[in-house]
Amino acid sequence: MEHRRIAIIGGGWAGIAAAVELTAAGQSVTLFEAGRQLGGRARGITLAGRRLDNGQHILLGAYREILALMRQLGADPEKLLQRLPLAVEDNAGFRLQLPKIPAPFNLAWGLLTASGVSLREKIATALWMNGLKSRKFQLAADVTVAQWLDAAGQTGALRQHLWAPLCLAALNTPIDNASAQLFANTLRDSLGSPHRKDTDLLLPRVDLGQVLPEPAAQWLTAKGAELRLSHRVKEIGVEIGDRPQFYEPQNCGLSPISVDGEHFDVIILATAPQHAAALLQIDKNFGFEFEPIGTVYLAYPAGTALPVPMLGQQGGIGQWAIDRGDGMIACILSGHGEWESKSDDTLAQILTAELDLPTKPLWHGVVREKRATFACRPNLTRPGAQTVHPQLWLAGDYTWADYPGTLEGAVKSGLRAAHNTLKHDLLQ
Repeated sequence: MEHRRIAIIGGGWAGIAAAVELTAAGQSVTLFEAGRQLGGRARGITLAGRRLDNGQHILLGAYREILALMRQLGADPEKLLQRLPLAVEDNAGFRLQLPKIPAPFNLAWGLLTASGVSLREKIATALWMNGLKSRKFQLAADVTVAQWLDAAGQTGALRQHLWAPLCLAALNTPIDNASAQLFANTLRDSLGSPHRKDTDLLLPRVDLGQVLPEPAAQWLTAKGAELRLSHRVKEIGVEIGDRPQFYEPQNCGLSPISVDGEHFDVIILATAPQHAAALLQIDKNFGFEFEPIGTVYLAYPAGTALPVPMLGQQGGIGQWAIDRGDGMIACILSGHGEWESKSDDTLAQILTAELDLPTKPLWHGVVREKRATFACRPNLTRPGAQTVHPQLWLAGDYTWADYPGTLEGAVKSGLRAAHNTLKHDLLQ
């Protein structure tokens, strides 16, 4: 295989996955990252001397590529992630917990024993899920989650306490606007999976930097890859022509390609879609709209804990509260909402009241991501990995059309771009 110089622009989880795969294949990799560390929107940060994340993330047992990548980097998932059977519990008395028995019996038992749900609704939901499996989770592309649930008669307790919160957590888009097909895809690979462990929650025991980005930086450096941190790429030198849909494959042939004037054989563009669109000087943001995420950290006295590791919040502005241990609670605010206009102090006061724990927090910190994910709306047109230029590939969660904006989708997209680069090299 020819030894090629490959530039990867963007050091998030997609760029990391591509860099590791190509470095392992013996390619000469240069990874450009505008920030001072790898990780993108899922990295460790320091707030008031506390190691936290730039946003609370929850992983699933179904995230095989992330787990495999962690192991490749020497980051042991068993030590760094707490694996728990899926349990959805909220402050309104709803509770659904999946036991450690083979699928699909775990879901059946979880539905049967769920609190706050009538027996009739439980049976109807089990039949609905079976029907969804028989259709291989294929739905019409133009249907919202709300329309889908309406048509299925899912209008009761499970809609309010399970489907709507899970949709907002997974797609970062409320059910009235969210794509039913993308939500069905997430159910297919979690609650609908034939593998019980796919439904498990994987809660980081450490900050996200220690889960993947920091081990990746150490591994890449040791293997000879070049990391250019704090380097915001200003220009990609590539002729893509005047095409409104530049990512539709064309036979352009080989031509010079560069990053800020420096020649490379291949470029993988692994930034967020708005940054990729700006570098390529094409349709703004690929036509995407975006949704924010807020994370409010509340530091209670040591020993303070939630009744469960992940607690749903009904009737307020918060959606989920995650117990990070040692009295640290992370409250998640997904999608557009009234929370965006409130000050950090006000958010902390409101969420403290909503949690209603016996003690009060000693400190709070707020992280706001205005463009945390793309809005997962129906009929969303998303680019793939291939562009009109045979030496330019795209990566990023927005290019993995099967998933919403997830870390697993980002890693899968990075691996795909790397594999396409290597395959194209072999064909040449």
